[in-house]
Amino acid sequence: MKNILFIILCSVFMLACEKEIEVDLNNTNPQLVIEATLDNQQDTATVRLTRSVNFSDANDFPAVSGALVVITDSEGTSYPLTETAPGIYQNTGLRGVVGYTYFLSVTTPDGQIFTAESTLPAPVPFDGVDFLVRGAFQPGGNSDSDTTFFAIPRFFDPADEPNQYRFTQTVNGLRDHEIIVRNDNVFNGKVNEQPIFSPDLDIYRGDTLRVEMMCIDQSVYNYFFSLSQSIGNGPNASATPANPVSNIQGGALGYFSAYSLQVVEQVVE
Repeated sequence: MKNILFIILCSVFMLACEKEIEVDLNNTNPQLVIEATLDNQQDTATVRLTRSVNFSDANDFPAVSGALVVITDSEGTSYPLTETAPGIYQNTGLRGVVGYTYFLSVTTPDGQIFTAESTLPAPVPFDGVDFLVRGAFQPGGNSDSDTTFFAIPRFFDPADEPNQYRFTQTVNGLRDHEIIVRNDNVFNGKVNEQPIFSPDLDIYRGDTLRVEMMCIDQSVYNYFFSLSQSIGNGPNASATPANPVSNIQGGALGYFSAYSLQVVEQVVE
């Protein structure tokens, strides 16, 4: 039986992503979906709890209220999260610390326990954004005003350790929902030259582009990479949808990510 695959919404909580998947899936029992993040820039950690639904049902994912949610850091300090809206749990006094490992514990009202851990990587300096004319990738459009671009995040990847990255981009306030993750297998110890290929986003001269660069740990990279492959986002996409590789223990869908965050915003010239 094929599993249900759900996309995790990336929103004001800095969650990651993004698209709803429309595939022919069999009915299955609802599963808990956990979307949990904290970073080194904001003072709020957020956990969103919902239940999955069958593909044939409306995309109305029931919130899970009344859970006990706690994040503990590697120094032994615990941070209970308060339910601020149905299924939304937050702690407004928790800012991530580089190098710390964070442990998530979720106990549902029916007594099920789910756990996860994530280590917050050191930030790699984000120096700005360069632009590549879409050229052969761009259908039509011969005038300068028709020219569109791909963004190239500019940063130097450290050579002394593996690094994983996730990017989100927003143009004139409109969020791109593409899943964009990279590791440094092909540019370790070099300046990044890889554009963000996003077929659904047009970037023109004069647009204001905001790029968020997140340094993520290996388990979170594995989650988003497998998610992108499952939905056909990438050259090695799988024809058979499957649940992404989660770092959550206990049988829930979703992920827990502690990440370092940097943001660049600039006008395309």
